[in-house]
Amino acid sequence: METSVDLRGMTQEEAIMTLDRFLDLQIRYGVDSFTVIHGKGTGVLRKAVKRYLDNNKRVKSHRLGAYGEGEDGVTIVKTTLELGGDTFAFFLRSPRGGAAKPVVPEDAAALRAIIEEHGFGTIVAHAPYTMNLCAVKEYVVEHAEDVFRGDLQNLEDYLPGQYMNFHPGSHVGQGAEVAIPRIADALNRLMDPGQTTTILLETMAGKGSEVGRTFEELRDILDLVKPDLQDRMGVCLDTCHVWDAGYDLSDLDAVLDEFDKVLGLHRLKAIHLNDSKNPCGAHKDRHEKLGQGFIGEERLKAVVTHPKLQGLPFILETPNELPGYRKEIETIKRWLV
Repeated sequence: METSVDLRGMTQEEAIMTLDRFLDLQIRYGVDSFTVIHGKGTGVLRKAVKRYLDNNKRVKSHRLGAYGEGEDGVTIVKTTLELGGDTFAFFLRSPRGGAAKPVVPEDAAALRAIIEEHGFGTIVAHAPYTMNLCAVKEYVVEHAEDVFRGDLQNLEDYLPGQYMNFHPGSHVGQGAEVAIPRIADALNRLMDPGQTTTILLETMAGKGSEVGRTFEELRDILDLVKPDLQDRMGVCLDTCHVWDAGYDLSDLDAVLDEFDKVLGLHRLKAIHLNDSKNPCGAHKDRHEKLGQGFIGEERLKAVVTHPKLQGLPFILETPNELPGYRKEIETIKRWLV
């Protein structure tokens, strides 16, 4: 399969950004080769594009990792390397909220350097679980917006070009139809068209009054996000969550077709790879180690090896210590052979 990428009229920065997104999609949609259209009189752009393509050849594989452990980013990267991974997820503050620790610029610079040195994939930062942009109480919403704004700014300042994933929120009795516009309104006010960070809505299990229990609810949020912010929005699919929400991974093709129909596979930026302690449709959200839950090894292997999911960061959130994560990463690599 061949296609083309039209860069005519773009600045050098815009062209590189376009190519970066295209190369990820190339893997997932089976594009074997493509032609770059530069236009006339663009010698500088041609050289920049060639240099970029030479340095960014994509392979059909995954970026693998887990939630980082350590007091600083460099320690997290070293731990990830010891586990056999090449990406990771981390919280910018406590998962339960609270104040973020001040960033030490020298530590951030060292983190960027070691990530580049080892060719890490996109990092998946996670906002606190308690951040609720659609809460009933206004002071809770104000705090959530402060957290979102602060975490996004830290990523922009110290680790640009990564993902920031968050749980859409809980409507707490208002109903999803009230909560969804409130979430979108917050995103429209808190994001900026020039930001480098991509914001990911996570698929949810439907526990309590969670918003995002269906692909349609996520789509409804995205549909209300301003057009000039759309390129900085995406979705993180959690296998435990979608299973608990009622999406039967026994027919993975059907689930991905539904995702594509409702949201578009171009929106899918990351995978949280987890088994579940519950049967499909339980709406409980309890993660289990790979192959030890109701989803099971064969269904999870099908997720990892599916051609439409190649090249994405796969993050483990299973109830493990470091040796367990190392074993699971080894298992995933065997599945990919």
